[in-house]
Amino acid sequence: MTKLLDTLTLNAFISFGVIIGGTFIGSLGAVFTGQAPGYSMVELAGKLKIWALVAALGGTFDTFRAIEAGFLGLQVNTVVKQLLLILSSFLGAHGGYLLILQLAGGRIK
Repeated sequence: MTKLLDTLTLNAFISFGVIIGGTFIGSLGAVFTGQAPGYSMVELAGKLKIWALVAALGGTFDTFRAIEAGFLGLQVNTVVKQLLLILSSFLGAHGGYLLILQLAGGRIK
């Protein structure tokens, strides 16, 4: 159980870091091209969410393969574990997105 909690925590922080790091470095590119950095940060954070999930999970094919094997083999523990990993990655990515929204002053459109 402790190993699962460690993995869930790492997944959440990896996806959080992908959003924060990618957004800040990407907004530097926006500054160099003369675009508004706040708007670019929110746009990048939204676009990076799926990639943060993929990076945190270490490749989605293994996760989907484990879910498939769990369903076909009636291994509920495997399916629940993989769904928790996906959920923790999503929560980390969404937390990073919300932080970027707050730093940029709310939803910019």
